[in-house]
Amino acid sequence: MAHPHASPAHPAAPHDPSRVRGGWALLLVLAGNMLIDALEVSVVIVALPSISAGLGLTPVAVQWVMGGFALGFAGLLLVGTALVARFGRRPLYLGALAVFVLASLAGGLTSDPTLLVVTRVLKGVCAALTAPTGLAIITTTYREGPERRRAISVYSFFGAIGFTTGLLLSGALTSLNWRLTFLCTAPAALLLLCLAARSVPRDPRRGTGRPRTPLRPPRRLLTNGPLIRSALGAATLNGSYLTLLVLAAFYLQTAWHWSPWQTALGFLPACTPLAVAALFAGPMVARFGAPRLIALGAAAPLAGYLLALAGTPPHSYAAGLLPTLVLVGAGFVLSFTALNLHAGSALPATDRPAATALYQTAVQLGAVLVPTAGAALLTAGLAGRPPGAPGTVDAYRAPLMLIAVVAAIGLALALWGLRASNSPRNTAR
Repeated sequence: MAHPHASPAHPAAPHDPSRVRGGWALLLVLAGNMLIDALEVSVVIVALPSISAGLGLTPVAVQWVMGGFALGFAGLLLVGTALVARFGRRPLYLGALAVFVLASLAGGLTSDPTLLVVTRVLKGVCAALTAPTGLAIITTTYREGPERRRAISVYSFFGAIGFTTGLLLSGALTSLNWRLTFLCTAPAALLLLCLAARSVPRDPRRGTGRPRTPLRPPRRLLTNGPLIRSALGAATLNGSYLTLLVLAAFYLQTAWHWSPWQTALGFLPACTPLAVAALFAGPMVARFGAPRLIALGAAAPLAGYLLALAGTPPHSYAAGLLPTLVLVGAGFVLSFTALNLHAGSALPATDRPAATALYQTAVQLGAVLVPTAGAALLTAGLAGRPPGAPGTVDAYRAPLMLIAVVAAIGLALALWGLRASNSPRNTAR
C-alpha cells in the first residue's frame, strides 16, 4: 500500500464550494483505484492452488502470478513520480487505468502461463503510476488542513481494506472459476476510468523553466538510517506474511481439502485487524512512539512463525494455524503505520516523495523475493510426491524456517532502530 504524503511544493487549491462537491466524486475514483491496487495482491492468493492445478504449474511457477504484480509495481515506483511530473497527472492516470482494464481481461482469458504473468506485471506497472498520481491529485485538489486530511484518510482506509476485500473475492470467485479472480477488476477499473475522465482535473500549464523531477532518488537517502531500516523491516514483514499465506493456501486446500471460500475465511484473522485499526494507527504511533511499535510488531510475527514450526504439521486450525495468523495480524497492526511514518520522520519535505517511492519499492521487492524463495523450497519438497501423500507435510518445514529467519532479520533491524532512537543524541527528538 502506498503511504500518502502531502508535498508542500504544491500550492493549496482555492476554496470553491462547487469544486469541493465535485471533489467527492474525484475522491471516490482515487480511493476506489487504491482499493483495486491493494486487492490485486491478495485476490490471487487463495486461487493459487486452483491455478496451479488448472495450468499444470509448480508452486514456484504459479507464485509468479502473485509476484508478477509486485515486480511490476516495484520496477516503476522509483520513477513513477518523475514520470507524472514530466508527462502530466491526467494523461498518465487515465492511460494506466485503460491498460489495467485490458490486462485484466487478457489475464482472465489466457491459458498461457507466461502471458498470464506478463499481464500481472503490466498491472503492477499501472499501479505504480496511479498510486503517486492519485496522491499528487489529492495534494493539489484539496485544501491543506481538514479537507486534505479527510481526503487522505479516506484514501488510506480504502487501501487498508483492499487486501481483505481481495481475499474474500478470491475465495468466492475461485469456488466458481479461478479466471474470475483476474476478470473481476476489469469492470470496476473501466467504471473508474469513465468517472476519472470526467472528474480528474487537467494539469495546470507549466512554465518552460520549471526544473524536472530526477528519475533517481538522491544518494543521501541510501545513507539515512531510519529510512533504510524501516524499508528493510517493512520488506521482511510483508514478504514473510505473503509467503505464509501462500504456504497456508496450498496446505489447507491440498492436505485438508478446504474449499477456496473456507481458506479465505480462515485467513481473516491475519488481515482484518489491520483494516479495522487503520484509522487509529496514527494516534497509537503518537502515543507510544514508532520505534517501540516497530519492535513489538516485528516480534509478534516471529513468535507466530516459531509456533507454526513447533506445531508442524498442524492437527487443527484453532490450535495450529490460527495462533500464527493472529500474531502476524497483530504485528501488522502494531508496526505497519509506524514503519511508514518512521521512514520519513527525519527527512525534509522535499525528500519525502523520493523516500516514499524507495520505501514502497522495498516493500514490493519483499513481496517478490521471499515468496519466490519459499515457493521454490516447497516445490523442491513436493517433487515426486502426489498431493496428500504421506510425508507431504514435511515439505512445508523448510519454507516455514525461511520465513522465520526473515522475520528474525526484521526483528534485529527493529531492535537496532529502537536502540538508535534511545541513543543520547536522539533523545531530544
